[in-house]
Amino acid sequence: MYNNLQLVGLGERSGTVNSPFRPDLTAGQKLHPVTFEVLGPVCVNSHEQRRSVSARKVEILFAALLARAEQSVGIDELITELWGERPPLRATSALYVYVSQLRKFLIRAGCTGSVIETQHSGYMLHLGPHGLDVEAFLWLAQNGRQHVDREEHEQAVAEFKRALGMWHGPALGNLRDGPIVNGFATWIQEHRLECIEIMMQSNLALGRHREIIGQLYSLTVDQPFRETFYRQLMIALYRSERRADALNVYRAARETLRRDLGIDPGSALRTLHQEILTADDRPGAIG
Repeated sequence: MYNNLQLVGLGERSGTVNSPFRPDLTAGQKLHPVTFEVLGPVCVNSHEQRRSVSARKVEILFAALLARAEQSVGIDELITELWGERPPLRATSALYVYVSQLRKFLIRAGCTGSVIETQHSGYMLHLGPHGLDVEAFLWLAQNGRQHVDREEHEQAVAEFKRALGMWHGPALGNLRDGPIVNGFATWIQEHRLECIEIMMQSNLALGRHREIIGQLYSLTVDQPFRETFYRQLMIALYRSERRADALNVYRAARETLRRDLGIDPGSALRTLHQEILTADDRPGAIG
């Protein structure tokens, strides 16, 4: 359900975020004193004090309901999320217990405005007056994109840094067992990587190629199949008068892609490689 989602029409701060979580979110909405956090381990941040669920099954339930906040999640879906394709005989009864425990946790954590509504076919988590960190992240990232569209790269980098600074680890921590949680984590991680890509491109536009070389080397290690980071690293190295290193990056990318995926680099990376091979000595001639 997440693959084809994108942000649309934010305009200024009066726009809205089109997300799978709260379609009615006002883009200018700020984080509340009590915020649900999913950009890292699942927890409730109440006045800068984080509280998390200790029981793993209840934590998975919490994560699934947050991933579908303000939407009904079916009982069968939640059972699959908790136990996979081989649930215990009394799975439905156990789910009732976990929901009750989660409700008590929310009260203890100060989430008095949030309600887990029992519906005919499942449950729905109403966030009430409380915030969800992923919404602020998406809003900040969209602001960054708008600055890029206006070629305001300094402001864009600042917004992207604010957005990325909201992350405290892998989305939803180490919860990856069920389709709801895994789908959400994959979806929002893609947004994070896209945010980093655009921020790096803005840094290149600002002439900060030397400053980002180390970050880009780390990114190619962490994301070895994401060719954009190789391309940006090659440009940064070439502009830093390190043509040989830029060519070595291409060779490393080609070897990795051939060895692990059986493919060659895409046309953009191949074209950049050829441009570096044949370019003159002007640092700004590439990219």
